[in-house]
Amino acid sequence: MTSVQQQQATPAAQAALLRVDDLAKSYGGVHAVAGVSFDVPRGRITGLIGPNGAGKSTALGMIAGAIKPSRGSVLLNGTNVAGWPSHKIARRGLARTFQQSSEFSGMTVTENLLTARYGQRGDTLRGALLGRRYWRAEQESLTARAADLIARFDMARMANEFAGTLSGGQRRLVEIMRALMTEPDMLLLDEPMAGVHPELARRIGDSLRRLCRDGMTILMVEHELAIMDEFCDPVIVMADGAVLAEGTMTELRDRAEVVEAYLVG
Repeated sequence: MTSVQQQQATPAAQAALLRVDDLAKSYGGVHAVAGVSFDVPRGRITGLIGPNGAGKSTALGMIAGAIKPSRGSVLLNGTNVAGWPSHKIARRGLARTFQQSSEFSGMTVTENLLTARYGQRGDTLRGALLGRRYWRAEQESLTARAADLIARFDMARMANEFAGTLSGGQRRLVEIMRALMTEPDMLLLDEPMAGVHPELARRIGDSLRRLCRDGMTILMVEHELAIMDEFCDPVIVMADGAVLAEGTMTELRDRAEVVEAYLVG
């Protein structure tokens, strides 16, 4: 893949949607994350890399509310959400995918997307009692949104296929689309292209870049450096639970401590 194409943005768009300050997590005497601080600018794909055990997934877990931090703050749109439960953070506009895809294999692609929206009228006792007239308009709106996302990610031909029959890359797409069904301001993606064919990985990356042009903000953990080269700017490097460096991949390759910690590891 080629080098990162520079992303144009206004000063307002450059402002951080997410600001992590002195975020730490200890398990007894083990410091999984030892006080990391970084910003994630609006409307861009920020990469997060580092060797195994660097603390990347733990940091993502604290940002998303799956792990309670030992200290530090996570400012999401100016609100400190550190320590909040994940469902409450999700309702503030942050959606996450995981290293292992978690689609419902016995449901179609469309059905998988429709499960993503919480609090649907048809899921309540009131909705069951009042019947279709009460929840039909909402269901039609959600179905239309699902169809739009499926078309945007070039998956229309798979809309009615069971998720369990899809390739690994297609399942990754289902996860991303399902996250987008919640209409988030920001996506946290944990290795979204792991094990994905390079052609499909590029397609996923192009789709993510289009989302950013439409206003989405993304923080992405990924091991494949070619992905970071082409799609991520800035890139944050973690090692031993701390932030080691930040910059473009070109800049990071010129830093001896980064090369020693990760790039030749």
